Amino acid sequence: MAVPKSKQSKQRTNTRYANFKASAPNLVECPHCHELKESHKVCKKCGFYDGKEVINVEEKK
Repeated sequence: MAVPKSKQSKQRTNTRYANFKASAPNLVECPHCHELKESHKVCKKCGFYDGKEVINVEEKK
């Protein structure tokens, strides 16, 4: 059975985990209301996706 010969140092462990970064979401402009939204998602402001209204969004007054 494979067993580590010696303990890995904190520096080696932290160096390995330094590469696991969360990337920023890709924001694009909504063609309907021109607000920023995540790509391939429904716009939270107007409720449109791919030129069709998917969610009926009521405007707050």
